[in-house]
Amino acid sequence: MDILLTLFLITVGFNLALFIPAYLYKTDRLTDVSYALSFVILSVFAYAKSSHNAAHTVLLLAVLLWAARLGGFLLMRIWNMKRDKRFDGMRENFFAFLRFWLLQGISVFIILLASLLYWRHPHAVVSTLSVVGVLIFGVGLCLETVADAQKFTFNQDPKNKGKWIDSGVWSKSRHPNYLGEMLVWIGLYIYGLTVFEGKEWLIGLASPLFIMTLLLFVSGIPLLEKSADERWGKDKAYQAYKKRVPKLLPVFFWRRATK
Repeated sequence: MDILLTLFLITVGFNLALFIPAYLYKTDRLTDVSYALSFVILSVFAYAKSSHNAAHTVLLLAVLLWAARLGGFLLMRIWNMKRDKRFDGMRENFFAFLRFWLLQGISVFIILLASLLYWRHPHAVVSTLSVVGVLIFGVGLCLETVADAQKFTFNQDPKNKGKWIDSGVWSKSRHPNYLGEMLVWIGLYIYGLTVFEGKEWLIGLASPLFIMTLLLFVSGIPLLEKSADERWGKDKAYQAYKKRVPKLLPVFFWRRATK
């Protein structure tokens, strides 16, 4: 069996296995954390089948660092929230909840695809392009880490209840955490470009394109923008915030582009 098919079955099987207790106990504490764990399991398995050279190890450490950061944050958040409102009306519906878990497993495979292809190459080496990819990954990881930490701290303050965050990196972008997430996977794709052969560069491109499509047009920014407009759309201060702060790219990029 091809290693990619094996990895696909692993991630889907893992998520379907966790769906069972999540549905039976109607809990959200497994849902978000399982996303990060899926990346860990898939990456460790793919790395175990690789030649374990330095370039492979650097990529593994990058993915594990990202997963540990995200998994830790999601665990802390759901532990405080107890319940994720996104799953209201879904966790009680067997097929709707099952569909979510199935799609999560498939999404993990697609997002990690460029890295999975990279680990299949036994003679991968760290090149100049690889360094560029790691730097972009690092910027993205730092940006989403800071953004999540600032928003979590903001929301924990009772004085900010019912308010939107417009300080820190959130004063430069309305969705800096999503911008960071996109940069993470763009960087990891660039990291692998030096070894991709044939159509692998095109297949691997599905990794950053998929996460960008999700965040830009499906379940990320559109849903949050709609929710924010419903809550604060008539607030003049919020309207001013939307005019002042770009949806994604930081203000200084936007200003430079409009000059």
